[in-house]
Amino acid sequence: MLLEVANLSVRYDKAMLINDLSMGVDTGELVSLVGPNGAGKSTLLRAITGLVAWEREITRRSTGGDVTIEGTVTFDGERIDLIPAHEIVKRGLIHCPERRRPFREMTVFDNLLAGAYLLREKSEIQDNLDKVYQLFPALKGRANQISGTLSGGEQQMLAIGRALMSRPKLLCIDEPSTGLAPILRVEVFEKIREILSLGITLLLVEQEVSTVFKMATRNYVLSAGKIIAEGTGDQLLQDEVIRRTYLGL
Repeated sequence: MLLEVANLSVRYDKAMLINDLSMGVDTGELVSLVGPNGAGKSTLLRAITGLVAWEREITRRSTGGDVTIEGTVTFDGERIDLIPAHEIVKRGLIHCPERRRPFREMTVFDNLLAGAYLLREKSEIQDNLDKVYQLFPALKGRANQISGTLSGGEQQMLAIGRALMSRPKLLCIDEPSTGLAPILRVEVFEKIREILSLGITLLLVEQEVSTVFKMATRNYVLSAGKIIAEGTGDQLLQDEVIRRTYLGL
């Protein structure tokens, strides 16, 4: 397995958000995390990529509250749950957050360069930039535009492009279709398929279950911080309880 999560629990004060969860992603897969709102999907991604550990320190300093993390996360054969988030990025595990979150006052070009902040070779940065522009031609045409003026779909492409600038081995994408018009959702999902074809492994949180089930190798269904089911889209859709209760289909 490229990514292995074992017995992971995340508690914010008394609220248990992730409860003794184990899962994995193999090289070359597109694995989805689906389930109702509040199931813990985004928290799981942040825990895997080191952001919950970073938030724990910020929370302790600012509010005195406590965040407890237990369990292990192993990536590419190395345990990573004890190292800082930027070290996790160096190893090729990249997080593309929900709701895009560009640096709104910066240009598209500068946002993309920010994604390559750990790279030192100009030739490598330029090569990454060329690949992002090839995948998202609209970004090249808007390279000097202020990112906050982009449409929602363009901002989502920018967020994914910025994540790709770090040359991920595994790219975690959180809710890429949120807030997008149907035609833009189709375009974003097509780009995700293209990224997979480039040999980049994907872990995807998404509410558009009917679409993601057609794309994913495997799917995990989360509820109340636990994995309640795993399987292909066809397997999960055959379970009436899963389909109606947890997927809203």
